[in-house]
Amino acid sequence: MTSQLTVPDTASDRPPAAQVAANKAPRSRAWLLILPAIILLALALGYPVGWQLVTSFQEFGLKQQFGQPPEMVGLKNYIQLLSDANFWIVLGRSLLFCFLAAGLTVATGFLLALLMKQLHTAFRLILQVALLLAWAMPIVASMTVWVWIVDWRNGLLNWVLVKLGADAQGHNWLAEPTTFFITALVIVIWSSVPFVALSIYAGLTQISEEMLEAAAMDGATGWQQTRLIIMPVIAPVLSIVMLLQLIWDLRVFTQIKLLQDAGGVANETHLLGTYIYQAGVGSGSFGVASAVSILMLLITVGISWYYVRSLMKEEN
Repeated sequence: MTSQLTVPDTASDRPPAAQVAANKAPRSRAWLLILPAIILLALALGYPVGWQLVTSFQEFGLKQQFGQPPEMVGLKNYIQLLSDANFWIVLGRSLLFCFLAAGLTVATGFLLALLMKQLHTAFRLILQVALLLAWAMPIVASMTVWVWIVDWRNGLLNWVLVKLGADAQGHNWLAEPTTFFITALVIVIWSSVPFVALSIYAGLTQISEEMLEAAAMDGATGWQQTRLIIMPVIAPVLSIVMLLQLIWDLRVFTQIKLLQDAGGVANETHLLGTYIYQAGVGSGSFGVASAVSILMLLITVGISWYYVRSLMKEEN
């Protein structure tokens, strides 16, 4: 009896050309769909970033605003900036403020989201509406209220403290850098918490109640459920809101500038945003201001890249 050896036809195992083309078609359509957005982003962001980059290598001051051609100075602005001890103080202060504000904002928003999860529907809706109103309020309008609260002459904070027996009459909370930044932290966190709380609450609604009930039946405490079930499940949401808060809090400007105008000492309370404003508009050195802006952009990209890579690992 003879055995017949059959050789597999590798050509027949290959996907037909039509199938390969069909697999590539969705990718092509996806690129066509996002291409307009990419073009708009390139036009909206490309020119300002390009102008800042070119200006950072130029001597661009008041004379250039009145028509005199700018002079290329190479890395002079960056060398001047990096050799300035005050810049490093501002940079360290900005990073510390950024991480403190972002961390406290996410922690507070997480606790509020857990609270909304436990509240009755009516009370939850009231809290959500209050958060939305606080978030929707324009920054300048809210800062008007906050400046009145901490005003050293007729402020609500000093009035309440005096009524409670404290010696706070005429105390200027913005004169000292420590109390200035505590006030700024409270204001920045207050304006950012609604977005974080509502985003995390949306993630909490996706957690199965049966999973939590099973954990409770197995003896898991509330803290154990939060640490071992809730936080790992909503980790992508926490990462995204943390990334956004770091970016927003690093470039905070309006709150700091208005507090400085209300009584703060500008030279002792600058963050990167107000430092750029002072270098450009205040001193007329737009080349140095552009160099600070580029360095700030690189720091933002570095922070974003770390978090994006972490998110990609979680997706995989």
